Amino acid sequence: MKRITMGILAHVDAGKTTLSEGLSYISGQIRKMGRVDNKDSFLDTDELERKKGITIFSKQAILTGDGYSITLLDTPGHTDFFAEAERTVSVFDYALLVISGTEGIQSHTRTLWELLYKKNIPVFVFINKSDLTGFSLENTISELNEEFGGGFFDFSCDSSEEFFENAALCDEDLMTEFLEKGAVSEESIQKAVKLRKIFPCFSGSALKMEGVEDFFKGFLKYTVSFSPLPAFGARVFKIKEDEKGNRLTFLKVTGGSLKVKDIINDEKINEIRIYSSDKYKTSSEVLPGEVCAVLGPKSTYSGQGLGADSFEDKLTAQPVFNYKLNYPSGIDIPKFVAGLKKLQEEETKLNITWNEAKSEIGISLMGEIQLEVLTDLIYKKLGVLVTFSRGGVIYKETILNTVEGVGHYEPLRHYAEVHLLLEPLPEGSGMQFECDVSEDNLAKNWQRLILNHLMEKAHKGVLTGSPVTDIKITLKAGRAHLKHTEGGDFRQATYRAVRQGLMNAESVLLEPYYRFVIDAPGENTGRIMTDLDRMEAKVEMPYTKGSFTRISGEAPASLITAYQSDLIALSGGQGKMSTRFSAYRPCKNQDKIIEEIGYNPESDTENTPDSVFCSHGAGFTVKWNEVPEYMHLESILKPKPKEEVREKKTKFFATDEELLKIFENTYGKVKQTRVYDAMHTKKEPVTVKETKVKIKTYDKEYLLIDGYNIIFAWEDLSKTARDSLENARKALIDRLETYRIFKKYEIIVVFDAYKVKGNPGEKEIINGINIVYTREAQTADAYIEKTAAQLSKNYRVTVATSDALEQMIIFGGGALRMSARTLLSDVEIVEETVRKMLEENSVDIKNSDFYKSFSDI
Repeated sequence: MKRITMGILAHVDAGKTTLSEGLSYISGQIRKMGRVDNKDSFLDTDELERKKGITIFSKQAILTGDGYSITLLDTPGHTDFFAEAERTVSVFDYALLVISGTEGIQSHTRTLWELLYKKNIPVFVFINKSDLTGFSLENTISELNEEFGGGFFDFSCDSSEEFFENAALCDEDLMTEFLEKGAVSEESIQKAVKLRKIFPCFSGSALKMEGVEDFFKGFLKYTVSFSPLPAFGARVFKIKEDEKGNRLTFLKVTGGSLKVKDIINDEKINEIRIYSSDKYKTSSEVLPGEVCAVLGPKSTYSGQGLGADSFEDKLTAQPVFNYKLNYPSGIDIPKFVAGLKKLQEEETKLNITWNEAKSEIGISLMGEIQLEVLTDLIYKKLGVLVTFSRGGVIYKETILNTVEGVGHYEPLRHYAEVHLLLEPLPEGSGMQFECDVSEDNLAKNWQRLILNHLMEKAHKGVLTGSPVTDIKITLKAGRAHLKHTEGGDFRQATYRAVRQGLMNAESVLLEPYYRFVIDAPGENTGRIMTDLDRMEAKVEMPYTKGSFTRISGEAPASLITAYQSDLIALSGGQGKMSTRFSAYRPCKNQDKIIEEIGYNPESDTENTPDSVFCSHGAGFTVKWNEVPEYMHLESILKPKPKEEVREKKTKFFATDEELLKIFENTYGKVKQTRVYDAMHTKKEPVTVKETKVKIKTYDKEYLLIDGYNIIFAWEDLSKTARDSLENARKALIDRLETYRIFKKYEIIVVFDAYKVKGNPGEKEIINGINIVYTREAQTADAYIEKTAAQLSKNYRVTVATSDALEQMIIFGGGALRMSARTLLSDVEIVEETVRKMLEENSVDIKNSDFYKSFSDI
């Protein structure tokens, strides 16, 4: 029996649900086809789905036949419900990507493709709407190959020589087989499809049932059955309540089998359901590769791996705007909030919060359509009619240094002490928790309890009260009392330790960034580039396709999301933009945001950093900055020798007046990125002996320049770039030529990845200046940081950029930094100096002895 889970994905209105209907019909699952516009489709059974004509919740249908059992998972196509689609992808064996043959690749198609690429899911393509004017199979396949990197070709005639030639071009092994035998075997193509080297393309009209059966036959022919794990394993992809309020855990069995009354994570399976649309059959056992819903478990969650399946899913879809939920007066608030929390189990990204002091409910949403759906859903399930008020951007916070956090909770007849190590993690890592304590010092049950307390709460930062991220928290020490310690004591000590550590750390505010792709007429390029420059967007090199220009990059979500309407207006409706969440990055104007929010961490009594100690039979509170002096356990961080601390400060911050003056006169005023040092208490001055600083000389000095960053930071080059980026690059290189000769620098100008997919990167020398075009997927920042770190070992290295985060990284790596403004000033001074020298001597610079004497540098 061939068991396969096939997921179907598409941009909204590409015909995905209609195709699902057709597949259900030809497999005998339904006797009569429904239609979305008639509100009687087989899979869109929810009242809200039929009302709005879109898929909101993922559904499944079982397609069975001679020798096969296919679980078809239909997912939402609207971007507001991308999280629902992303959760479901985790259990796909193969994906069916539906594309409108009249529209081609659309904005959400790219997002879905990147998701499938990241999850390594094999893909079949159905190019729909062949019955409509404007349909072009050839153009769509060509666009797929150009956009997504090859491997797409027509499977409608899979015995022709052209078919085998197309297959052979996708893989060396297939080419060898084709040259030897004149054909490629079915098994070889199956393998290439599974390895994502070939993406079979079919076409037709789902509405008229044209090409649907051909696709299904091709799908069965070129797929292989699910490969199970040797022992029991499962993946949870959805939590939902049925109409009776029973909690359902939807999962796919990935190994062994699952039976009624089995115990998983100390919870019993009471019932197993096999759903097809909104109907189900109960089963006593499910086998590997099958998808089911189970009743019984209460602690399961979406993205969880069970048994031998170590899977843990991290969703990329993140809501970046919060809303205030307005509810009517007189309702039972605790009961209402509890009901909302149940909804959050189904949609984990809602992030529902209750502010008791303000009696406010906060919620995070992806967009306006999700807001409408949630309003109806709350009324349907909880009987409360609510409205929403737009809040603002969801900020986050992280730390830049490693600190210790301590918490002590000791009112009368209570006792707990916790010591934590807080360390910064790379961008996108999220929160990580570990334990590094011997059971000889703290019992295992207390260790587990502390870890549970660390993980159960969304910890707030100290700048704005926003959630913290990208931090690793390790339990390093703790103490309990044999007689007085209770479970709740460690909760209090743990929360206070986290908070105290954050108060000690250097914190930075993060804001969400979106990845954007803009397609617009070429004549609008200049205006768009100006708008993006105003947003402080990070823009990659645009490229032209026909009369249109594609501009890609990243920008703050708060600014780029509102640009769609401006784009439509300036392009006469021809411009299109797609966006998706990229990452949380340092906020450009964090001082202003912090001031506007006005959060005081010491006044937040629900998240206090202070500790409670006991003296003379009564508890008393100790402020967070004095707590270390009262702790019963020693600090986990050993203090550094005084002279070592002094040397480090001298090396990085140039406290010696003479050295600092030389540095600033040469490279401009050093302005450090502001981070918040927390409110440290005044410390005793450190007495050290005087240290003499020797300035090292270098045989060669390097200047690394972030090309596009400088172009868009210099007003004249920025104006040139609006019309032609190529001319702007040439102008920058021309201006740097004389500067290089005068300063005797070895200059490296770095530009972000070229437009050609698979580009390995390119290097050239123009007028003695090294020009680097980074390879595909490598940013100029990454190249510069790596190169600067290598060169700094033997040479003096200066990096010119206005990227604040990059400046901070570069400086920490041993290189000097120069802002775009400082570089411009320095270049202008050199140009003016050279101009006066030549005017006084009436010399042509290109033929001057001065030029010739330095031209070989």
